[in-house]
Parts: sequence; structure tokens; C-alpha cells
Amino acid sequence: MTVMNSLKTGRLVMVAVLVGGLAGGCVSSPSGSAYTRSEARTAQEVQLGTVVSVRDVQIEGTKSNIGTGVGAVAGGIGGSYLGKSPRGTALGALGGAVAGGLLGSAVEEGVTRRAGLQITVRLDSGRVLAVTQGADEPFAPGERVQILTSPDGTTRVSH
Repeated sequence: MTVMNSLKTGRLVMVAVLVGGLAGGCVSSPSGSAYTRSEARTAQEVQLGTVVSVRDVQIEGTKSNIGTGVGAVAGGIGGSYLGKSPRGTALGALGGAVAGGLLGSAVEEGVTRRAGLQITVRLDSGRVLAVTQGADEPFAPGERVQILTSPDGTTRVSH
């Protein structure tokens, strides 16, 4: 491999990692205390109630195709080193891209998976709601809470 090809490959890897890192920062949080920009400074409907039960759950990770794309690029570049002929290099790159894409997708989902809580609340009106959110605040049966609902339908439990 020539020095020029090595530099091009290094640049491609850096771009793929940078794009993946920047896009990973765009993932929204399932936390009950995290708000999107559009939720800030908007009125929310507030309902009061009592926690009936709390159950630990897993909130699945994101599947945005970013991990797939970054993995495919990295796998394709890595796989291209396997072949000794132009055809072997192309086949190695193709196989590496497929394997890297599958691995990247699995890594993205696993890294962004979060512990959550399913909080069941009996509202003062008698209605019962279950809200699932990130497990960043503790809740206990019998505790008085607020159910906050944004205009877009996002609902969270708060103390």
C-alpha cells in the first residue's frame, strides 16, 4: 500500500468516527428530568396522583443506522487490507463492510440501552396511568407525584 492510500484510509476512518460521535450526541434522553428544546418554555398539563407500583424495565437502545454506517465504513476499510489482488481487496472490503455494519448496529443499540422504570400512578380523578421513563429518580408506592404532559404528548412523572 502506498503512503497516499494510507493517508486516504486514515482520513476516512477519522471522518467516520467524527460523524458517528457527533450523531451519537443527538440521541434523546429517556430521563424524566430531560427536556427537548421544543418542550422548554411550553405549558404542560399537570395531574396529581399517588404511585401505585414501580417496576424496573429496560429501555431499548437507538437503532438510527449511525452505528451501522460507521461500522460498515470501518469494516470496509479494514477488510480491504485482506486481499492480495484487486478482486480479493474488493471482496475483503465488501465482507468487512457487511460484518462491520452488523457489529456497529449491535454496538449502537447496546451502548444506548438504558435502565428504566415503569411507574403506575392512580390520579386523584381515579384514572390509572403507567409511565415509562429513565431510572434517574427513585419513586416508591404511596408517594405523591405529578404527571406532566407536554403538548406533543410526552409524559413524565415528577416529584
